[in-house]
Amino acid sequence: MKKEGTGNSATTNDELRPEYDLRGLRVRKLGRGRKSFGGVVRLEPDVAEVFPDAEAVNEALRFLIRVTKENQR
Repeated sequence: MKKEGTGNSATTNDELRPEYDLRGLRVRKLGRGRKSFGGVVRLEPDVAEVFPDAEAVNEALRFLIRVTKENQR
């Protein structure tokens, strides 16, 4: 017997569950008004495969920031 909602369906809902609401998430500041990550951020190997350089990572993060701000409106 197959469970309902499993498998690849054309009606997959990509919305986060209410318990995963990230709108209130804030970055904690540690130390002197921390704004940088010390110059180096280590990516996991699977993530690093997707991004050829630091500029590509920054571009993706800026896009994510822009989309997040647009969705809050």
